[in-house]
Amino acid sequence: MELTKEQIASVKGRGFLQNRGTACFSGRIVTVGGMLTPDALHAIASCAQLFGNGQVVFTSRLSAEIVGIPYERIPEAEAFMAEHGLYFGGTGAKVRPITACKGTTCVYGNVDTQALAQQIHDRFYIGMADVKLPHKFKIGVGGCPNSCMKPSLNDVGIEGCRAFSFDASLCRGCGRCAVAAHCPSRAVSFADGRAVIDADMCTKCGVCVGKCPFGAVPKEAEPVCRVFVGGTWGKKQRMGTRLQRVYRIDEVSDVIERVMLWYKENGYAKERLGAAIDRCGIDALERALAGDDLIQRKEEILAAPLLER
Repeated sequence: MELTKEQIASVKGRGFLQNRGTACFSGRIVTVGGMLTPDALHAIASCAQLFGNGQVVFTSRLSAEIVGIPYERIPEAEAFMAEHGLYFGGTGAKVRPITACKGTTCVYGNVDTQALAQQIHDRFYIGMADVKLPHKFKIGVGGCPNSCMKPSLNDVGIEGCRAFSFDASLCRGCGRCAVAAHCPSRAVSFADGRAVIDADMCTKCGVCVGKCPFGAVPKEAEPVCRVFVGGTWGKKQRMGTRLQRVYRIDEVSDVIERVMLWYKENGYAKERLGAAIDRCGIDALERALAGDDLIQRKEEILAAPLLER
């Protein structure tokens, strides 16, 4: 069966990518941070057997691709998955499926990554599904600075950390400092026998929290998030720029929205966020995020056409 470019493009927008050299497609089932119930897994397996070639491949953004679906059977596959509350998608110049690490259950996780991913998915992947952006827009959620999900290589990356404090007056100058022993960044040095924490080296990973037996680093430390913007990987690489502020968990979705609005207004068509930041300057983005102007003009920004070079 010979397919036209229009036919291939029409299903690509619905989450189906052509298998090389064939008239078959891999259909992407969107997940929220890779989370799937047993029933969902069974439905995906059944779809692969009924409409595909029996294979399921997970993408780097944790979508489940059902391989080998013939073009003419795509509507049947869509209807079958919809009956099970699952949908194909994850392509186009818009918000892509949200990725997240297992920080919810990981011993190093500082935030509930799955709950945060669900919140971001509902607000942006679903809530702004019709918003056309200059280019793809990837969001990744990591539970700690170990960076297993590589949040700094996403257009917006969220990294869970701990806003702990260090009370130097409680440091007793132990011969073997428990805080220093547990610090993976080696941010602890000593002056006059007392511990000193280098703020530039400290990643706020939270590993040292509660380790001092004398309370110099208290057991209670609020989970907060560092935010990276403009990360990309592929033919062109750019490490995400960390925003100066550290955000409470309930502020994360709001800052993502502001970043998206700034990108929609300032990015050229087919220009990634990182390139727009380099062109306009990170200071311009930081100033815009600090105020409410973007939110006040939200409808105007979303309705405006994309900038052309």
